[in-house]
Amino acid sequence: MPVTHPPTAEAVERLAGVLRGRNWLALTGAGISTDSGIPDYRGPDARPTNPIQYQAFVRDESARRRYWFRSMMGYRSFSHSGPNPGHRALVALGAPVLTQNVDGLHSQAGSAEVIDLHGLISRVVCLDCRRLSHRDDLQLRLEQLNPRVTGRIPAGEAELRPDGDADLAEPDSFVVPECVDCGGVLKPDVVFFGESVPPERVDAAWQRVHEAEALLVVGSSLTVMSGLRFVRWAAKAGRDVVIVNHGRTRADDLATMIIDAGTSQTLTRLADQLA
Repeated sequence: MPVTHPPTAEAVERLAGVLRGRNWLALTGAGISTDSGIPDYRGPDARPTNPIQYQAFVRDESARRRYWFRSMMGYRSFSHSGPNPGHRALVALGAPVLTQNVDGLHSQAGSAEVIDLHGLISRVVCLDCRRLSHRDDLQLRLEQLNPRVTGRIPAGEAELRPDGDADLAEPDSFVVPECVDCGGVLKPDVVFFGESVPPERVDAAWQRVHEAEALLVVGSSLTVMSGLRFVRWAAKAGRDVVIVNHGRTRADDLATMIIDAGTSQTLTRLADQLA
């Protein structure tokens, strides 16, 4: 887990001044969930990873088997992660949330409006009949079909990934269940690399970005264009963009203000300021 430092009182006061009395939107990334024991992909202390590509998952049975084996191991810890003070501070602040995360922790914390841009790891979709089911149910089936696969990846370990996957070798004998309705291929209901975000979700995100007078980026390096495009539009439209992140981001040159500090610490102090 990365070591972060608290923001200065002056920085929090300036941030409160930018947001006070305005309609603003929080755009969050993996960095807000590190205090919940879920490591990020691209922070300065993140371990290099090679996430599965959508086309590989769809076309290659061995790639799917490898993914679900690692996901079964990682989910044993990932599913027990809960909201941290940063998530709860955003609830207290009452702002709508546009998140790039798939962990569902904003909704668990109680945020009234959350757009899960990249989907939710707690859901599973059949690629053939589009049936949705709960990831917990699939986990039970995976465990029953593969009783010899034991152990878990502890939350916060380098091998656990922010999408509930784990970095482990794959046994050739691992059994992947099929859709209970049609026998089709099951996939987590999240957007893989190389896959497009559903257009209705993108439309909902754009509506909120257009309505916001300011954009608060929390815990995202903005490396992926699906999040960066909103920041670029907001900056071009003359909206204030404030970034709270551990380390540099791809949009530092667009920001009205940058706070390089812990997300939980910063948001908690911001909530105190704006209470």
